[in-house]
Amino acid sequence: MKRIQRRSNAALLLALLLLLGTLVLVLRLFLHGGDWAAYNANLELYTSEGILRWGTLTDRSGVLLASSEDGDYRYADDETLRLASLHAVGDYRGFTGSGAIQRYARKLTNYSVLGGSAEERGNVVPLTLDAELQKTAWRALRGRKGCVLVMNYETGEILTMVSAPAYDPLGEPDLSVDGIFLNRALSTAYTPGSVFKTVTICAAIENIPDLYERSFVCKGSMQIAGGTVKCGGVHGKQTIEQALANSCNCTFGTLAMELGGDTLSRYVRKLGFTEAGSLDGYPTAAGSFEAVETQDSYLAWSGIGQHKDLVCPYAMLRYLSAVANGGVVQEPTLLLGNSNGSTRLLREETAAAVDEMMSYTFTTHYGTSGRFPKLDLCAKTGTAELGDGTSHAWFVGYCHTGMPLAFVVCIERGGEGIREAAPVANTVLQKALEIYG
Repeated sequence: MKRIQRRSNAALLLALLLLLGTLVLVLRLFLHGGDWAAYNANLELYTSEGILRWGTLTDRSGVLLASSEDGDYRYADDETLRLASLHAVGDYRGFTGSGAIQRYARKLTNYSVLGGSAEERGNVVPLTLDAELQKTAWRALRGRKGCVLVMNYETGEILTMVSAPAYDPLGEPDLSVDGIFLNRALSTAYTPGSVFKTVTICAAIENIPDLYERSFVCKGSMQIAGGTVKCGGVHGKQTIEQALANSCNCTFGTLAMELGGDTLSRYVRKLGFTEAGSLDGYPTAAGSFEAVETQDSYLAWSGIGQHKDLVCPYAMLRYLSAVANGGVVQEPTLLLGNSNGSTRLLREETAAAVDEMMSYTFTTHYGTSGRFPKLDLCAKTGTAELGDGTSHAWFVGYCHTGMPLAFVVCIERGGEGIREAAPVANTVLQKALEIYG
């Protein structure tokens, strides 16, 4: 009798384990089945050469970006648009793995795990990109390595995502070109230079009570333990608003040492700079920030955007969009009509204070030069020194009135931000003003 009981218990345990395993499998099927189905070995979605069988990608106005019918593929007729959109759209041959062709394979083929492919010709999937802005940004980069991002900060729609260098997907990539497959907007991180001061000021606003009452004196440099922090000018006595507009290294080095490495690190992490992000489920590059504990020049340079600071352009776009939108970022998307929800990155009053300072910076330093006709911006330049005599050129910000657009321009080893990156941003925003203004 005991033997029968033991066998019954064993059979019951085996049945329970089988039931549990089935439930886990079904749950994983619903949670991850789409990813399994979209794998390029699935011959219902792909040809034997790994080319997506069906579906069409367009820009927001219906301009063809890429299309495939039973493995026969085509791209935009305009070569400039093909080059400008390569990294955002992708390559049917799979040379670039981060594009919309791969990312939205299920939507393109109208594939479901249970029903398979419902229509042989697939779906037309409109992206948020604007073909004219794409081409404008590509031309403005003039063959230089870097990226341009423009986003509607009220909706999260990315209107421009251009990464250079690229190659024509109808041809063959030049493998001698460094990083030709890399989407620099999403998949890399750069030394930010002075654009990082918009992050340090955010921490200072919330942690230094007398920030607005103080005067900061800049003599062109300051001696602290471990070395000298040099400034780009001798700014004398200034308010915090003037210090940001002057991009004063002495002031922001001082703020970094007062805040401390732990506080700065906490804000950098909270604002989304040090952890990998996501765009429609695709992972983006993480940045880095070393929480220097000692009160020395390394900590000062960290608050200025140098030392070991690294920032992904996409992360900077999210942060600026939050500042422009009262502290809440509408999570970015490349799918027209899609919403990824929203995330509060900073307090509303903090966002308003940063907004006011960036507006002052533009009005007093950039807007008076005639470089940005008809544009009312909140903006910051960055010239990120790399220690070898070269620097990354940054220009970041958003439209203060009019079009709800945030933007990031980063040019690798491009030189001064105001001379090299700012004209690119102006060219793209002037085109946006022409189209949407």
